[in-house]
Amino acid sequence: MKRYWLVALAALCTSFAVPDAGAAEGADWASFGRDPGGSQHSPLDQINLKNVKQLRRVWTHRSGDFIDASYPKGTVLQTIALHANGTLYICTPFGRVFALDPATGRERWVFDPHKPDPKTGRAAFSPPLAMPSRCRGVAYWAPSAAEGAAANDATHGAPCRKRIFKNGDAARVYAIDADTGQACADFGASKGHPGYVTHNDFENYGDGFAGSATAPPAIINDLVISAMSVNDGLSNAKDGIVRAFDVHSGELRWEFNPIPADQRNLSGAANVWSTISVDPLRNLVFLPTTSPSTDYYGGGRRFDIPLANSIVALDGASGKVVWSKQVVHHDLFDYDLVGHPLLVDIVRGGTRVPAALLQTKMGWLYGFERDTGKPLWPIVERAVPKTDVPGDVASETQPVPTDMAPFAHQTLTRDTLFGLTPIDRYACQRKFDALRYDGMYTPPSVRGSILFPSALGGGNWGGAAYDPASNLLIIKAENLATILKVIPKKDLAGEDKTPGIDYLTRPLVGTPYRIEGELFQSPLGIPCTPPPWGTLTAIDLATGKVRWHMPLGQIRRAGVTLPKGVGLGSPNVGGPITTGGGLTFVAATMDAKLRALETTTGKELWSADLPVPGMALPVTYMAGGKQYVVIAAGGNAQVGTPIGDYLVAYALP
Repeated sequence: MKRYWLVALAALCTSFAVPDAGAAEGADWASFGRDPGGSQHSPLDQINLKNVKQLRRVWTHRSGDFIDASYPKGTVLQTIALHANGTLYICTPFGRVFALDPATGRERWVFDPHKPDPKTGRAAFSPPLAMPSRCRGVAYWAPSAAEGAAANDATHGAPCRKRIFKNGDAARVYAIDADTGQACADFGASKGHPGYVTHNDFENYGDGFAGSATAPPAIINDLVISAMSVNDGLSNAKDGIVRAFDVHSGELRWEFNPIPADQRNLSGAANVWSTISVDPLRNLVFLPTTSPSTDYYGGGRRFDIPLANSIVALDGASGKVVWSKQVVHHDLFDYDLVGHPLLVDIVRGGTRVPAALLQTKMGWLYGFERDTGKPLWPIVERAVPKTDVPGDVASETQPVPTDMAPFAHQTLTRDTLFGLTPIDRYACQRKFDALRYDGMYTPPSVRGSILFPSALGGGNWGGAAYDPASNLLIIKAENLATILKVIPKKDLAGEDKTPGIDYLTRPLVGTPYRIEGELFQSPLGIPCTPPPWGTLTAIDLATGKVRWHMPLGQIRRAGVTLPKGVGLGSPNVGGPITTGGGLTFVAATMDAKLRALETTTGKELWSADLPVPGMALPVTYMAGGKQYVVIAAGGNAQVGTPIGDYLVAYALP
């Protein structure tokens, strides 16, 4: 009986959203990549090389927000949990935000923008989503120490002193009380919709869809920064505008538009769909922009759009460009920039350098001085293949970094193509012979071209973490080729109305062509690309050399789970984190495992079976004196995995 009351008392004491008074430096995971610069590194070391094999699952939370169906009706769970304010925060594909006890997974509150009001019977903000969406996380804001100290007793208990911000449907940004889950009524009130702001209250130029990015907003000082998602398959898509709003009122403070003002009726997009990093000390905001529209055909945009496919550093106060560097010229490949620049201090030339590290789909890693944009290792312009599509002109060169090893495979040859059987391999070789392939940056063609690395990556969302103790960048990659075929339209108006199937097959509205694409694979559904198809690599940033390189995960095809020793790796979605305990944690793979590796060697020390694949980023934090590792395991309908709604936590006994 005594033990029962002790357990009950412990549960009661952890059921309130109070900060952990014993939290060490780095105990929170308060931004997408833990710190504002997105390092994806935690200094926590309670879980370390010596004891990681003792990790056990300690709790599981299920939101109920999933649809087990094929894409696009099936759900994609990629939420990155935040640990701040003594609470764990997640979002779901149904647009809801959950606040959980970080030690038990018990729910504290749920914010649902689509829940009907009991008085009116109407939803607070809008009808429920017609389709599940993708939510990669939320953002947390709290007043600075000076602001907190200045608050008097009358305002100390006021609502929304700490806030959660979430990008949502209809191009919205919601503000939520971090303690109660109630909407913040002051945010957006001046626009007539208290509780949220929307990009649709402003001029977005162009045509088609405009929504909020699936990645979380970013926070710098008292601004919340939100990017937009657009349809880059339209010739004059909405512009990829990024806006900064006051965290209290929601008033617009600045906006950044990557499309030159005199060309906004000819092209659009160049938006930021992935994560944004910030440097509060320098008051800089770092954007990874994407391809302009249309993505696979550039005949309607044969002019410079220098802020597309670029790392862009903005002044946090004004939104003005401080510096930028384009890494793909006149993009015909959908080589969007896929993740925030990691703002970390690396060792280079024997000294610590404030850097901005940029991963890419091409498998190149670029590095820049954070203040000036000066390359940390040389970038050269390399000649690339020409396009043979009438009406378009490819860039003659592309910028390629030197003195830094690529982290993904970048070339194919007929002799190295893979097949599960000799007949399977022969089928891949016949396809190869019929298609155009002139190496990297081979543009789409009427004949049909092989793109490798493909628009899947190389690098992709969530893909890199920096370990300051070893000066290693731990980065994952996919090694899958795609086939892209440009097809002249016979009925321009009719074919423009045909909906696209996915990002590889779409009508390219407003152009004379449509695009058809598919994975380069054999009749058995096996990638023709030589394995491994998914990798994890450690790059020594002092030398630019690979420290270690390994296949990541396993894959099941043709009814067979290919054995670990074969080294084929798995296509992956998500990324790694590193810790002060000398560990790298990564899930991301199709084989539904969470793995712990020794950061300096890549040796696998521990793994756990997840209910379904965890195609997200793990996080780690301290609660009640114990270090936890948490991963969202919901699978991904887009890549055909089993589907679920799990948040799984691990800790030492």
